[in-house]
Amino acid sequence: MTKRAAWLGLGVMGYPMAGHLVAKTGVDLTVYNRTVAKAEKWVGQHKGAAAATAAEAAREADFVFACVGNDDDLRAVTIGKGGAFETMKAGSIFVDHTTASADVARELQAIAKDKGIGFIDAPVSGGQTGAENGLLTVMCGGDADIYANAEPLIMSFARMCKLLGPSGSGQLAKMCNQIAIAGVVQGLAECVHFGMKAGLDMEQVVDVIAKGAAGSWQMENRHKTMIAGKFDFGFAVDWMRKDLDICLTEARRNGAHLPVTALVDQFYSEVQKMGGKRWDTSSLVARLQK
Repeated sequence: MTKRAAWLGLGVMGYPMAGHLVAKTGVDLTVYNRTVAKAEKWVGQHKGAAAATAAEAAREADFVFACVGNDDDLRAVTIGKGGAFETMKAGSIFVDHTTASADVARELQAIAKDKGIGFIDAPVSGGQTGAENGLLTVMCGGDADIYANAEPLIMSFARMCKLLGPSGSGQLAKMCNQIAIAGVVQGLAECVHFGMKAGLDMEQVVDVIAKGAAGSWQMENRHKTMIAGKFDFGFAVDWMRKDLDICLTEARRNGAHLPVTALVDQFYSEVQKMGGKRWDTSSLVARLQK
């Protein structure tokens, strides 16, 4: 029997993810988005139905997926007025792809459990390109039996999906991901800046060093745009600062030391002041070249 599902949040990530879910699993999907026109556009492309509220979308759904902006947005579509938890049936599963705090994941998991609802925190990595191509990496936290039921659907838009521990573990793993990226992007920015100042052909330099220990996804995918100074695409600086704030807040709580992450966060604040709030994160090189 075809499963019924709901999708809450059709931004640059959620829109294509929901499309892959329908195309590859055949679920009967109802979508909700704060901007109604976006939901109607999605239905026009992928069929299904659009709902006026998250609660309406979630009614009778076996699975409810969410991909929204932050903790407050997530609470709004779950436990806020007209939120999904109002109508989700016992035995259904809520899968949250928002990059949010571990605290909100644990909070919502506890509320869901009291209502007989399963909850998986499942933030993603891979950016807009990964979402469009169905090649995201998904880091999950929650109970093993609930995860096992959700995994086949999640894999419709992922190349890797793994349960990493109890509720909140997915969000903590996403923090690790963003911490690692921050340092790598800054290192690449300094590499490109230094080489250009030295008069090197950085296309040729990167072609060589990318084959050695310096190679990375960022080097492979972002060196050309750094050299060209083009940043009007990709993962926005505003979003990265939101994510790094989550990392630094959690580090203050658990006692971890993140000096490089804190420094790169400040560098991104300078990029914002340069007018780069919506620039791609590779725009760190712009502050070096100003």
